[in-house]
Amino acid sequence: MKHAQSTTRELANAIRFLAIDAVNKAKSGHPGAPMGMADIAEVLWRHHLKHNPGNPLWTDRDRFVLSNGHGSMLLYALLHLTGYDLTIDDLKNFRQLHSKTPGHPEVDITPGVETTTGPLGQGLANAVGMALAEKILARRFNRDGHTIIDHRTWVFLGDGCLMEGVSHEVCSLAGVWGLDKLTCFYDDNGISIDGHVEGWFKDDTAARFRAYGWHVIGPIDGHDAAAINKAIEEAKQTTGKPTMIICRTQIGWGSPNMVGTHDVHGAPLGDKETEATRAALNWPYAPFEIPETIQSAWNANASGIAHEAKWQHAFTSYAKAHPELAAEFMRVSQRDLPVDWAEIKASLFGLAKGITAATATRKSSQQMLDLLVAGVPELLGGSADLTGSNLTAGKTSRAWHSHQDSDANYISYGVREFGMTAIMNGAVLHGGLIPYGGTFAVFSDYARNGIRMSALMNQRVVHVLTHDSIGLGEDGPTHQPIEHAASLRLIPNLDVWRPCDGLETAVAWACSLERQGGPSALLLSRQNLPQLSNALNTEHIAKGGYVLSDCAQAPEAVFIATGSEVAIAIEAQKTLLERGRHVRVVSMPCTARFDAQPLAWQQQVLPEGVKRIAIEAGHPDFWRKYVGLAGHVVGIARFGESAPAPQVYEALGTTAEQLIAAV
Repeated sequence: MKHAQSTTRELANAIRFLAIDAVNKAKSGHPGAPMGMADIAEVLWRHHLKHNPGNPLWTDRDRFVLSNGHGSMLLYALLHLTGYDLTIDDLKNFRQLHSKTPGHPEVDITPGVETTTGPLGQGLANAVGMALAEKILARRFNRDGHTIIDHRTWVFLGDGCLMEGVSHEVCSLAGVWGLDKLTCFYDDNGISIDGHVEGWFKDDTAARFRAYGWHVIGPIDGHDAAAINKAIEEAKQTTGKPTMIICRTQIGWGSPNMVGTHDVHGAPLGDKETEATRAALNWPYAPFEIPETIQSAWNANASGIAHEAKWQHAFTSYAKAHPELAAEFMRVSQRDLPVDWAEIKASLFGLAKGITAATATRKSSQQMLDLLVAGVPELLGGSADLTGSNLTAGKTSRAWHSHQDSDANYISYGVREFGMTAIMNGAVLHGGLIPYGGTFAVFSDYARNGIRMSALMNQRVVHVLTHDSIGLGEDGPTHQPIEHAASLRLIPNLDVWRPCDGLETAVAWACSLERQGGPSALLLSRQNLPQLSNALNTEHIAKGGYVLSDCAQAPEAVFIATGSEVAIAIEAQKTLLERGRHVRVVSMPCTARFDAQPLAWQQQVLPEGVKRIAIEAGHPDFWRKYVGLAGHVVGIARFGESAPAPQVYEALGTTAEQLIAAV
């Protein structure tokens, strides 16, 4: 079969059959969404998307997010066809060990994938963060006659994304923020895994998004290229509002016997139905075969080079007119800290050592932020409606109150912990910003999957989790985290810091900002804590566990403590010393950092053969790995009580007396 010129439908069918063939070969996957959304993808990617396959990380590229990430073969087919470094052999290895085509798209695994999607709704949330970052950075760097940041964020999403509650959180904010360069395509096919969705999803989606303040187009025929193109042009002309394009599609379009059914959602078509589909769509080619005419019509390398060359010309002119801004833009784009970071850090530690009175670590953190926000302009702070409690706003924080405030560096996310976390992930993935956001530690449960995703994607995000223990007192068990510190420490690649005073808090902030390969969580106290580490080596603190207070003789026991319980350990040590007993106190603000140290350091801090006793106002089981079977943990394996903090500590047995008794 020869083509003088391929039709749009044939070009879309190339996506369909690459998806069908890859899922068939893997005997696993989701062909329905790629088959249903192929026509939308053809129009967007061939006529509107600004990107360069030869440089997937070009700064001013459009961002494309496949929020319904189970349809990953749609994205992999697009990346291959347009010229990214993704070969036919890569597609043949779909869902295989160590391949560049995992079951759901993963950032940094596949060139051209902007974010890891799979947990539904979070890709959409990430896209809101990307569009937010574009708007903030454009306001920060663009100047009259010199526009270097001007790109769009495009999202494919399905019923599942809109059913997940996080979609409400982030889409409400996108409307408030007026993110008019955000365009979403809703694959309205009426099918989810359990079948036809009208039994569990009958929302008036158009009315819902108009209520958020979005511009809504459609429903349109999602298989009509002209209608799709018209909708995209309308979206590009819309100002002051994000756009939702509702596309009526058929899942598994082209399959004679499985189209429009849940059978095609998450299972291979199989040989018989594949052959029937090839016949129905007049596609006589072998599996994974793409005719040269179709391949060349898809290839975007030439247009990508032209897009980037045009931008580079504009940036050269910008750099001549604004050399300092250009240098700063390059620095934040490369994710480097300011050139005077060493001086900033020294000032940070000096500020912390100047704190002498008993101070809550959340307050110490705010004092750190007074300095950091001024010195590290790419910081984007925020809180889930708890700014006055989290103390996440510094003196130079500029709050965003309307979509006119896009030069802000502080976001009030409202009561939206999950949405905040997922938006922060999108903002950091965009590049140019270091987001941090606050809530109570107990409400990390709402945000947990977003925290997990920042760890999975190796992204520098700082989660500020205050009111970190039963020390918050009167609010009681609904607000007192018991299992949360231990639970968060179980997330791979998440550095959980629970500092005992101002200097440990400063070290936690410095390490979190220096850390390029993953997120950090700062668990901070509501109650005032004494300053215990001021005279000590910050490099030792940065190791995550160190000797805070030693004894004159070889210790007969070692207390291991974190956060507010370090002061309890010091009190017990003092009492024991008066009785002639010798105990070492180890502060372990970050177990992940301590575990990464050489064995020699670990054994120096926790000597072999010495009884170990850990104390934390939280679940005790996590500490068993440090104390061993012969050791002891003073912790809390039940929910808390509503009372002033000292009474709660006494009632739950988290006291110096318990440590002394253990010795």
